[in-house]
Amino acid sequence: MRVKDRKQNDDGGFVETVKIIVQALALALIVRTLLFQPFNIPSGSMKDTLLIGDYLFVSKFSYGYSRYSLPFGPNLFSGRILASLPERGDIAVFKLPTDPSIDYIKRVIGLPGDRIQMIDGVLHINGEAVKRERIDDYIEVSDYGSERVARYRETLPNGVTYDTLDLSPNGSLDNTREYEVPEGHYFMMGDNRDNSTDSRVLNHVGYVPFENFVGRAEILFFSISGDQPAWAFWSWPGSVRWDRLFKTL
Repeated sequence: MRVKDRKQNDDGGFVETVKIIVQALALALIVRTLLFQPFNIPSGSMKDTLLIGDYLFVSKFSYGYSRYSLPFGPNLFSGRILASLPERGDIAVFKLPTDPSIDYIKRVIGLPGDRIQMIDGVLHINGEAVKRERIDDYIEVSDYGSERVARYRETLPNGVTYDTLDLSPNGSLDNTREYEVPEGHYFMMGDNRDNSTDSRVLNHVGYVPFENFVGRAEILFFSISGDQPAWAFWSWPGSVRWDRLFKTL
């Protein structure tokens, strides 16, 4: 009798454990789909606002919900539910229009109906040059030494201010045609202007449909330098960028 009771208790304990795991997974899926989704930064296109090795939370509710708010982007509906329009200067994650399986993160520069152009490295919106002032250089440190990169502070027409990098005074995208942003689309650019494949490259990124927006970048919750993965906790004392933790965007 005692052996039977113990087996029943073991079975009951196993069932309860499974229930807890299922509930935890369901809660995590709800949070990831409706509230916040974590992303990490694999490239330098948004330097020095975002660095390689940064980990951030993106708010899924900021722009409402589209098919791309769901894992794997199933084609269950079109458009957005509870939509709220992106604002100029937002840092947003979106699905690449030419390949929706890929996530990109850039800054919202052009709104529907805007005319966007780069002239001699200066951003122009609707025929007006965006305010751009030279500030201190960005110091890029690597195993090969350090490099100074020109840094500028831009101020958009709505007052949003951020820093951009200028690797080359005559970069391939420093002078462009004038782009006219279609209705329902947005023009996205990286802060590292000479090292960003963005809406200026029409055959790769181009104009981003509102439906492709995943969410708005809100806060850095972790940042690690070098080639160390985030789970390599033994390297944290020296590789974690402590000053970037919990930085709002």
